[in-house]
Amino acid sequence: MIGVIIVELLDARNDFIFKKIFGSENNKDVLLAFLNSTFMEAGEPPLTEIVLMNPYTDKDAPADKQSILDIKAKTAEGKRINIEMQLFNPYNMEKRTLFYWSEMYYHQIQKGDDYSQLKKCVTINILNYSCLPNDRHHNVFHLREDHTGIQLNNDLEIHVMELTKLEEQAVPLTGGLINWLLFLKGVEQPNWEVLTMNEPMLKKAMDTLEFLSQDAATRMEYEARMKYLRDEASRMNGAKAEGRAEGRAEGIAEGRAEGRAEGERKKAETMVRELLALGVETSIIVRASGLSEQEVLSLKSQMGRH
Repeated sequence: MIGVIIVELLDARNDFIFKKIFGSENNKDVLLAFLNSTFMEAGEPPLTEIVLMNPYTDKDAPADKQSILDIKAKTAEGKRINIEMQLFNPYNMEKRTLFYWSEMYYHQIQKGDDYSQLKKCVTINILNYSCLPNDRHHNVFHLREDHTGIQLNNDLEIHVMELTKLEEQAVPLTGGLINWLLFLKGVEQPNWEVLTMNEPMLKKAMDTLEFLSQDAATRMEYEARMKYLRDEASRMNGAKAEGRAEGRAEGIAEGRAEGRAEGERKKAETMVRELLALGVETSIIVRASGLSEQEVLSLKSQMGRH
């Protein structure tokens, strides 16, 4: 009897694996299906064609640990799309998102070109942590006027998908983006059949993940990338904790200094009142107490009212 070797699946939330599944030329149909589920949920028409602007190649293997393994694509009409998977919180994600969106928008045209040539740019961030103060797992942002809700234009579109908000989400009975997100989150394989019934193109994504999980070279590259991502997350969390500790220490020191200063002032005010009661001249009290003449006169006025 031949034993069956069960291979542990790699984590599709690792940006290296995510790009191999969704960002290669052979899987362009997988990316198109995912994008159509995303845009249809946002009330937009489906795409018919997609062009990969930075398709996965062997150069994307995580030898350069600091590389950003995002997916850049454009539609037949020229709309730009950037997709990024974040396994750990890089902090300042909102500002980071706007920065990379602006780069994508800016680099469409050359100096002197007509601004009318600028096309819509879409950022899709898939996050393995929560960052927005609501319960929605898929949020879509545009530029809108505060009071009337009218759009300035439709060129900016940012999707934020938070996998952590799928915790209580049961396996759906219909197609749509939720099926893709549950796959990325790592729903158990017994539920895969239901997901593929809802979204048939998910089968190809799942087959790709299984194939990659059985490849020794890919597993080595995956482990190297995971180590870098964990180390980077640990470094950033450590820096944040250190900043909080320094802030607390500074606050304590400032509090003590303020307390000492307040104590010294109260002593000076007590001295001033005693000297005023004895009829000592104001100029002498000023020199003895260290308070200004105006402060001494103010205390004298208060004593007069009492």
